[in-house]
Amino acid sequence: EDFLNLIFKAMMKDSLNSSHPVSSAVQSSEQIEEMFDALSYIKGASLLLMLKHYLTKDVFQAGVEVYLHNHNYESAQSDDLWDSMNEITNGTLDVKKLMKTWILHKGFPLVTVVRKGKTISVQQEKFLYHMETENWTSDASYLWDIPLTYITSSCNFTPCTNAYLLDQKSGM
Repeated sequence: EDFLNLIFKAMMKDSLNSSHPVSSAVQSSEQIEEMFDALSYIKGASLLLMLKHYLTKDVFQAGVEVYLHNHNYESAQSDDLWDSMNEITNGTLDVKKLMKTWILHKGFPLVTVVRKGKTISVQQEKFLYHMETENWTSDASYLWDIPLTYITSSCNFTPCTNAYLLDQKSGM
């Protein structure tokens, strides 16, 4: 419950145009200090939880183990973790591409789901809570790779999760 409260606080900050990406190039020690705030830590943790849920716990854990083994007693970058996850998924999913859309963009998407009969359509756009005119920049080109999971009535109460990767503005 405490973590959920932290996530909502971070999302509120991240929904402002004055937000910043989780990862970006820095030029000075002051910029480094600015990057390590609650938004970076909480959003980063939330993104790892999202990835763990999408890949499944076992696959995610195997990817972390490969990452730790490959970079034992070394410094590493975020791409090293994504490469380890790619190694475990055997190229069935480009984890690096998926995660870069989340860590290099500020903010997060609003996903709209519309059901018409048996057809479901989904659409994404950048969510902004409040437009700050003095800091406004157009983010209309932002596009996230959004892992969506769902269940259908054909599951009959058995654990069967389906997955869909929304990597365009809209999909079905």
